[in-house]
Amino acid sequence: MTLALIGPGILCVFSLAFLWAWVIDRRRDYLVLLAAAPVLFAIGVLVQVFLRPEQVPANAMLSGVFYTLAVQVAAEAVLRRSAKRLGWAWHLCAFAAVMGGLWYFAYVAPNLLVRVYLQNFGYGLILLVASLHLTHLMRGRSVDRVLFWVLFVFGLHFFPRTILTIGLEAPGDLRAFQGSLFWQALHLSLAVLGAALATALLAAALSDVIDDLRRERDSDGLTGLLNRRAFEQRALAVFAVSGGAPCALIVCDVDHFKRVNDGYGHAAGDEVLRAFGKLLRRITRENDPVARIGGEEFAILLTGASREAGRALAERARTGLSELAFSFTPAGPAVTASFGVAIWRPGDTLPGLFARADRRLYRAKAAGRNRSIAVDPAGMPAPNQRLSGG
Repeated sequence: MTLALIGPGILCVFSLAFLWAWVIDRRRDYLVLLAAAPVLFAIGVLVQVFLRPEQVPANAMLSGVFYTLAVQVAAEAVLRRSAKRLGWAWHLCAFAAVMGGLWYFAYVAPNLLVRVYLQNFGYGLILLVASLHLTHLMRGRSVDRVLFWVLFVFGLHFFPRTILTIGLEAPGDLRAFQGSLFWQALHLSLAVLGAALATALLAAALSDVIDDLRRERDSDGLTGLLNRRAFEQRALAVFAVSGGAPCALIVCDVDHFKRVNDGYGHAAGDEVLRAFGKLLRRITRENDPVARIGGEEFAILLTGASREAGRALAERARTGLSELAFSFTPAGPAVTASFGVAIWRPGDTLPGLFARADRRLYRAKAAGRNRSIAVDPAGMPAPNQRLSGG
């Protein structure tokens, strides 16, 4: 009996930890489900250990309800963390299949051995199906890969453990069953693997919180793009691993942005900035840093890109913005932007690169706006000799 209560006790400690984590960050509703799963499992164990109710069929059915719900709730919680679902229809069918089988082999054709295999194989299958919906975690962070494998092994272990510990013959009565190798191995494995899964989930939840804090620190609140600090850090990291390949820095500025704010209000200005940020993110590659670096000014770093590629993307952004329609002026003049392009090469400095791109941006604005410039006039000296020619 003591061994049977160790596992639920450990898991209930994790339940409190999940509940505490949810109180801290209530956006993560999957933490509530993770807190509920160990409690449901513990109730199922108590029903069996203390034989309440004493009638074997009724006991099997009641404990089966709590065990099945515990597994389903845990599987759904892990999936919800990754914004995935098995769906209520799937869960209802799985619950009906397990409980229907238990009812048949508890009341119609009583057979303890079949009930053991039905529950263990059913629960293992539910967890394996959940893990197969999370194979994308194998391409994620280390904590996500660990979580996937712990969940997969947890689901898989139900099959060999059941076969090796109970075989083809179940103990004759319930008391003998609770003293069997199967019963002892069941609760030992659930204590160990359940604690491992709970630990992996806590670590994953903590990593999620840290990543969210990092994103909030590095993101522009209005557009969702990087802020200047994060952009500069990403740019320096790109330069460090570029292997000497050129990279194109594009800086751009929304033309006459003050007129938009003064003429239509700050809500209109915010609409322009959000739309322009969304456009820039859509036309760039996933790994290219894109930022709002201040006011109505944006920056893009195209890794491994030539001057021609940088100017081509600037032109796409320029024409794309001019074609956007805004709610505050559906039939009015187009909103436009000006662009400056500079090329980074080994030996360049980031401030100098920005200065060169800014110089070309200001030339574009002085030349009438709504254009992109990627070269300086012939004979124009560079402000930083290390940057000349880019």
